[in-house]
Amino acid sequence: MEDSNQTSTGGFILLGLSNVPYLQVICFLMFLVMYIITLAGNLLLIIVVKINPALQTPMYFFLSNLSFIDIFFSSTIVPKILINTIAEDKSISLLGCALQMYFSLALGATECIILAVMAYDRFAAICRPLHYNTIMNMRLCITLAVASWTACFINSAIHVFITFQLPYCKSRHISHFFCEIPPFLQISCRDTRLNEIAMYVSAGIVVMMSFFLTLISYIHIIATIFKIQSSHGRQKAFSTCASHLTVVTLYYGTIMFMYLRPRSAYLPETDKTISVLYTVVTPMLNPFIYSIRNKDVKCTIKICLSRKVSL
Repeated sequence: MEDSNQTSTGGFILLGLSNVPYLQVICFLMFLVMYIITLAGNLLLIIVVKINPALQTPMYFFLSNLSFIDIFFSSTIVPKILINTIAEDKSISLLGCALQMYFSLALGATECIILAVMAYDRFAAICRPLHYNTIMNMRLCITLAVASWTACFINSAIHVFITFQLPYCKSRHISHFFCEIPPFLQISCRDTRLNEIAMYVSAGIVVMMSFFLTLISYIHIIATIFKIQSSHGRQKAFSTCASHLTVVTLYYGTIMFMYLRPRSAYLPETDKTISVLYTVVTPMLNPFIYSIRNKDVKCTIKICLSRKVSL
C-alpha cells in the first residue's frame, strides 16, 4: 500500500547543512572545533567540581548536571553531522534515527528544566541568603535532578513513539542535519494534528514554564542587586546576570521558535540555523558563561596546572 510506513525497510537520508563542497569543509571544521571545545569545557568543569571540596554546593551540583547533559546532547548530534558532512552515504537507519531523536529530545528538555532550577538556586542564594541552606538542601537538589531527568526521558519516549507511528510515504529525505520532530511532520502523508498538539503541549509545559520560572527568578535577583550599595559589586552582579540571561534566552527562544510554530511555518534552511544554536552553540558556551569565569573554578584550574608543571 502507498500509505504504508516505508521507514520499516529503508530508514532516512539526512540532507545536512549544505551540499556545496567548500561549505561542507567549512561546516566540518567549524563543528569539529565547537565539539572539541564543548567536550573540553564541560569535562573540565566536572573534574574541577569533583576535586575541589569548596565547590560541593547546590549550584555546582546543578552545573555538573548541566555539563553531563551538554556532553551527551552534543555527542548525540555532532558526530553524525561530522560523518554526514564528509561521507557520500548520508543515510541513517530507522533505529539510529529513533535513538537520536529520543536522546536529543530528552536531553534538550532536561536542560530546560535544569537551567530553570539553577535560576531558582541563584534566587535563593541572592534574595534569601539566610535561608539558602534550608531551602536548597542536598536532598531537594537530588530530588529535583532525578525528577527532571526521569520526566523528560518519559516525555521523549512518548513523542518518539507517536512520531514513528506516522506513515512516511512522501519522501525518505529529511531536510535537516539530525532526526528532530518538526521535519518528520512535514514528510508524513497522514494528518499530523494530534502530533502537533502533543508537541505544543509538551513544549508549552517544559519550555515555557522553565523560561518563566527563570525570568521571574532573575527579576527578583535584579531587584535585589539594585539594593547593593557598592557600585563595583552591583556592576559585577549585573554582568553575571546579563551573561546568564543571554544564554538562557538564546536557548529557550530558539527551542520555542522550533517547537511552538504551526507546521505550515516550517522553513528548512532557517530551522537548520536555529537548531544549530541550541544543539551545538549553547552547550559550548554554558561552561564558560556559568562557571569557568568563576574565581573558585579558575583558582582550582591554576592549582591543578601548577601541580602538573611541578611534576
